[in-house]
Amino acid sequence: MNTRPSINTLTAPLVERLVEQADELRLAVSRQDNGTRIVDAGIQVPGGIEAGRRIAEICLGGLGRVALHPGGADAGWPWELAVSTAQPVLACLGSQYAGWSLAHGEGKGGFFALGSGPGRALAGKEELFAELGYRDGSTSACLVLETDRTPPLPLLDKIADQCKVAPENLTLILTPTTRLAGSVQVVARVLEVALHKAHFLGFPLEHIVDGMGTAPLCPPSPDFLTAMGRTNDAILFGGRVQLFVSGAEAAAEDLAKRLPSEASADYGQPFAQVFKAAGHDFYKIDPLLFAPARVTVTSLASGRSFRAGRLNAELLERSFS
Repeated sequence: MNTRPSINTLTAPLVERLVEQADELRLAVSRQDNGTRIVDAGIQVPGGIEAGRRIAEICLGGLGRVALHPGGADAGWPWELAVSTAQPVLACLGSQYAGWSLAHGEGKGGFFALGSGPGRALAGKEELFAELGYRDGSTSACLVLETDRTPPLPLLDKIADQCKVAPENLTLILTPTTRLAGSVQVVARVLEVALHKAHFLGFPLEHIVDGMGTAPLCPPSPDFLTAMGRTNDAILFGGRVQLFVSGAEAAAEDLAKRLPSEASADYGQPFAQVFKAAGHDFYKIDPLLFAPARVTVTSLASGRSFRAGRLNAELLERSFS
């Protein structure tokens, strides 16, 4: 029996508040022909940093906090996002991770986006949910899509059907990476990126007890590749994460050594250049690259903390400027 909270139920009040304050947040809300609610966070409207911060908390399934703080002396950029959650595995991997591939049509006229947010746990289309042992049962669903287009109606119907909710109870938040809200909600994935790499490395998810992370707020760009590169670089070269883990101390030390982005053979250039060198194919990039710059892993069994990685102000400056 799943006794963990319903992340869609927890998120619903956050979504409603976002909709109620859409004008203040420079968002636009509409209903499609099937009743699905669309929140435009940067396509036809400006959106903004506060909208992105709230959308990031929605992505975390109502289980996390995202805050803006002045950057530290070693950050190199004036502001950073701080992310924390008492349930890092469920919040980050069960909700925030962009793991649901959504597509309709082919070629230039086709639509493709990766879905993140609590609605993923209703559909359960990814093998990850079997590993997490989690499925939601809410009657409402919310997904966040990094896209500059409204999904076609047949895809909206398909999403509602797979989430097992009425279309009018489905909300999609659209966040182009080239706009402020979009860049904020991507940078706020700094903790999620660490958990995803820990999972990739085979570290037991049940041993990750708590976590927090920070990353610099990157400037957006009207060019998609530049914008996408900057959001990745904010984490790869400026992200800091601390994980609190159970289990053997040696496993915590090993995780710390292997977790930072600099452990990858592809480390050393701004992400846009790495992406270009890979022929614009994410699957040709070393998956070990996707990680925070600096990590601390604290063993709850011994109380010792292990640190690895480094902030790279030079590469951040090259990317952001």
